Amino acid sequence: MFQEYIRYFIWISPALVLMLWAQMRVKSAFAQAQKVSVPLSGAGAARHLLDAAGLQSVAIEQIPGKLSDHYDPRAKVLRLSKPVYGARTTAAVGIAAHEAGHALQDAENYAPLVIRNAAVPAATFGGNASFLMIIGGAIMSVPGLIWLGIAAFGCVVFFQVVNLPVEFDASARAKRLLVDHGIVADQDMVYVNRVLNAAAWTYVAGTLQAVLTLLYYIMRYAGSRD
Repeated sequence: MFQEYIRYFIWISPALVLMLWAQMRVKSAFAQAQKVSVPLSGAGAARHLLDAAGLQSVAIEQIPGKLSDHYDPRAKVLRLSKPVYGARTTAAVGIAAHEAGHALQDAENYAPLVIRNAAVPAATFGGNASFLMIIGGAIMSVPGLIWLGIAAFGCVVFFQVVNLPVEFDASARAKRLLVDHGIVADQDMVYVNRVLNAAAWTYVAGTLQAVLTLLYYIMRYAGSRD
């Protein structure tokens, strides 16, 4: 079993290395962007962009944590972490504008976002149950259960893949809107770009890890038969 884990971690090591590198880039870019001031706070920038798009009904809340920012499409609430909500920096408005971009996607029924949201229940189930089904099937020598677990994990991969265009589009919207609305000066957009581009690589790394894990399961149990 220990050797199996070693083989697995070697197999997904490219994704792990990419994730480590991306997280280091995010941390570095965020720290640099925090030093560059802008007129509005993260919450103020998000409110301005939402109101300009006619989304006055979308609320903005402060939540605990660091980089825990997200848009909740069910509650129609944009939730910003403390370092983003009140800070008047390029880091704060960049992240806030990215999350506001998700609210705009939701209002427009942006197709990849609609698909991603619809895939959430299956992806959540697959993420929680797939490993147990695969291991349980292997222990009990039930190939059908193994492949059911692999199929369940496939839902996780599908979610990760369809999430990429959603995140890339939200960042593209954020960059464009911050300039169009005069929230960030042209010469300071380099800091916003660094933060959002670094964050994009974390999504790529997460997707790569999911894809490699699925391929590992398929190759590992390809000889199994009902």
